[in-house]
Amino acid sequence: MSWTDERVELLKKMWGEGQSASQIAKELGGVTRNAVIGKVHRLGLSNRATGSAPAKAEAKEKPAPAPKAETKPKPAPKTEPARPAPAPAAEAKPAAPVRRQIIPAGQPLPPQPSANEISPEALAKVNEVEKKAKKLSLMELTERTCKWPVGDPATEDFWFCGLPVEQGKPYCEAHVGVAFQPMSARRDRRR
Repeated sequence: MSWTDERVELLKKMWGEGQSASQIAKELGGVTRNAVIGKVHRLGLSNRATGSAPAKAEAKEKPAPAPKAETKPKPAPKTEPARPAPAPAAEAKPAAPVRRQIIPAGQPLPPQPSANEISPEALAKVNEVEKKAKKLSLMELTERTCKWPVGDPATEDFWFCGLPVEQGKPYCEAHVGVAFQPMSARRDRRR
């Protein structure tokens, strides 16, 4: 199907009358609704406000409902009580602010509170094991290598332990001792 001058004129006329793209496509035949919409846009006909008398008649009818819209300010007080309702939510935010300090790359991390809870024996064992570590990069890790990170990830001295893991755990025996502590031991240290 090609857009002949007659078909384009019929399209313009029907569009100006306010008919839908589906109605125009049906009248023209051999063309889809989307093809009509595309042609309307290419012709620059998308604005129907400058169209025919029915559009002007609708414009005249719209001011009549306008007085009804003037009577609608009564619901506005209903929305005003709804506005104070979010205020308690705003008050709740300051009650529980969670501030997390963002440390730029290359900066040393602040002391971690959990470091004080680790037994000196476990730390000595970790220090001894880290001397024997394979010092693997992230890409060298497998499911059988210890994934305990050592150092600052922002520096070149960062590596992973790489020793054989305990079965069902992501770390070697020494790092499991540091990472997974019995519940009773953690409770005792907090008191």
